Amino acid sequence: MHDISASKVDGTTVKTERAYVIHPFVKQFSQSTAASSRAPEAFLEEAVGLAEAIHLDVVYKEVVSLSRVRPNQLIGSGVAERVRDIVEEEELDLVIIDHGLTPIQQRNLERLMGVKVIDRTGLILEIFGDRARTKEGKLQVELAALTYQKSRLVRSWTHLERQRGGVGFMGGPGESQLEIDRRLISERIEKIKRELSEVRRTRGLHRKAREKVPYPVIALVGYTNAGKSTLFNRLSGADVFAKDLLFATLDPTMRAIELPSGRKVILSDTVGFISELPTMLVEAFRATLEEVDSADVIIHVRDISHQDTDAQQEDVITVLSEMGIDYENDPRIIEVYNKIDLLSEEGLETAQEKSLRNNKACLVSAFAGQGIDQLCNKIDKIVTQSRRLIEVQVAFEESEVSAWLYNHAEVLKQKQLEECFVLDVSIEPGDLARFEKKFGERILGISALQ
Repeated sequence: MHDISASKVDGTTVKTERAYVIHPFVKQFSQSTAASSRAPEAFLEEAVGLAEAIHLDVVYKEVVSLSRVRPNQLIGSGVAERVRDIVEEEELDLVIIDHGLTPIQQRNLERLMGVKVIDRTGLILEIFGDRARTKEGKLQVELAALTYQKSRLVRSWTHLERQRGGVGFMGGPGESQLEIDRRLISERIEKIKRELSEVRRTRGLHRKAREKVPYPVIALVGYTNAGKSTLFNRLSGADVFAKDLLFATLDPTMRAIELPSGRKVILSDTVGFISELPTMLVEAFRATLEEVDSADVIIHVRDISHQDTDAQQEDVITVLSEMGIDYENDPRIIEVYNKIDLLSEEGLETAQEKSLRNNKACLVSAFAGQGIDQLCNKIDKIVTQSRRLIEVQVAFEESEVSAWLYNHAEVLKQKQLEECFVLDVSIEPGDLARFEKKFGERILGISALQ
């Protein structure tokens, strides 16, 4: 990856590179699903947002209409030369092409323009590298980056054609630098995959541990910059990094919160989705998304004030569908219409009408705190609707019974009498059936949770 992250002076982030952002609009693909649902200008603004997420100073931006893709440099020579002249005159540091570039196209554009050129995948990788904090996140970023770099190793890069001798892992006589670099990258990729498998196994063990005490998991998902981290902070009182930046969150953050019913749940914030996310990134971040698949409630946070809110929703639904989640019929899903404080009076009325037709929906301003109580009640309802409340009598010496309940259910209240404890327990139907088989005579009563 290019090192284009911002430097810091006295703890303050400073923009260190000035960029030119180009979104190529290829007319021959204008009827595709993605292109027909959004204007090219919307894609350009999103690319600018991605650049600003790593503190680049976007000096110029434009949509470039292309009648066809040029195999050698994607955009036409006339456009490329015009951009080169502006880059030279303004002394810009970087050109960002909001499109995939082949290694040959990237090399040719860099030669012509005389500055670094990165494509959409390279830009997103820079953001991931800047934001990742946990071991898992960093491994995922490195895996995606190495996969991307491996595709950039082409024989037209003359500096990799040098012959070198040597022994051991550096290769024998006659092995080119290109072959050595490709082999070393492949070996590192395999090592990272093994490490990630271990991370996934550990995460699975952690999930099983949570299931024994069971605190339901509430996962926040949504398009990047929809306000997930702000909602996370509002619900949990935590001070998680939440700014008006794309991809502000990359590593899942988890907090225990208490619902109006008094029930404790685990709230999980996840990385934001984005349109046309490269396959290598989706795969690299699969472990991060596993938390969503196993969640008890999935909160889809939407920026209802955004002009492309419906297209963003479709992007999220597509990713969830690839994970096997049936968005329309999954009872775990709550759709949060966030940022209602930014809507006009007419826009708010439209959102209200839309929410009335959608029983999954909830109007919220995470920033201002509007609608939070209603959202918490919705979460409570989903979490508790299948559970039962049982009253259990346990003698002081029956530690086995108490231990079973604390491991497999949620003890809401414990009352000590002269010769025993009486416990009020919230329990899943399956666990209730197992408890009845083992200790059925201890149950004093069963009722639905209110």
